[in-house]
Amino acid sequence: MGFGTWAWGNQLLWGYQESMDSELQQVFNLAVDNGINLFDTADSYGTGRLNGKSEKLLGKFIREFQGQKRKDIVIATKFAAYPWRLTPGQFVNACNASLDRMQIEQIGIGQLHWSTANYAPLQERALWDGLVAMYDKGLVQAVGVSNYGPKQLLKIYEYLKARGVPLCSAQVQFSLLSVGEDQLEIKNICDSLGIRLIAYSPLGLGMLTGKYTPSNLPSGPRGFLFKQILPGLEPLLRSLKEIAQKRNKTIPQVAINWCISKGTIPIPGVKTVKQVEENLGALGWRLSSQELLQLEYAARESPQKMIQNVFQTR
Repeated sequence: MGFGTWAWGNQLLWGYQESMDSELQQVFNLAVDNGINLFDTADSYGTGRLNGKSEKLLGKFIREFQGQKRKDIVIATKFAAYPWRLTPGQFVNACNASLDRMQIEQIGIGQLHWSTANYAPLQERALWDGLVAMYDKGLVQAVGVSNYGPKQLLKIYEYLKARGVPLCSAQVQFSLLSVGEDQLEIKNICDSLGIRLIAYSPLGLGMLTGKYTPSNLPSGPRGFLFKQILPGLEPLLRSLKEIAQKRNKTIPQVAINWCISKGTIPIPGVKTVKQVEENLGALGWRLSSQELLQLEYAARESPQKMIQNVFQTR
């Protein structure tokens, strides 16, 4: 398991305030002290004037971390496929900008945040060449992709392979709320090619925490989305609660453990010490095959599913 840092700097969706930075540093330290070494971020994380804030905070927390485990920390950042990034050199510049923000010498996994195949297919090749260049220059230890569907995943895998660059990881929305044919096909491709599947939004933006109901919604844009989906999640939330009570676990711990049991690396978002402590409780045990079947049946019986990322390709 790793942790996601989308909320760090995001005021619109996650209500970030700079007064949270002290607790975010505690969050980071507690995670690393407990064996979490993968932190996922992006050069686009942070809203408005706070753009890039997530990377800046991670860099600061790494520099100030005291302890042996500092050398084990892996930063996986994503480079946005902005329309003005049209050449491999511009994508390499984006990587250098991330290195500057974090003040580190090398990024663990440099990821293409999304594919442009759906709307600007001619831009795609330049971005792939950018990944090759940043790998060849030693700016990143490995490369990965995010929001790639099965067809595009196979294409970029073969393209990178021909240039001597292994594809390390593929990040996709993967949870009990978001497990359709595409996700399963992507998982099969990853398994067969030795690519690690990173599961983002393993708690469905918070819908799989059991903390919200149709009459108790989060503020902001998430509240609107939850209002559409939560009423149809009763069978799934009921099964999660039942298994959690039997196991003396919490609903989020069961939902994250399902992702782990499916062979993925979930990266739940964290912004409080309490969330870190709870998410760590998803480690060190496994759901039984019967429990997995029960949860997957309940997911199929729940009429609502998570809205897919608009940048997800086939």
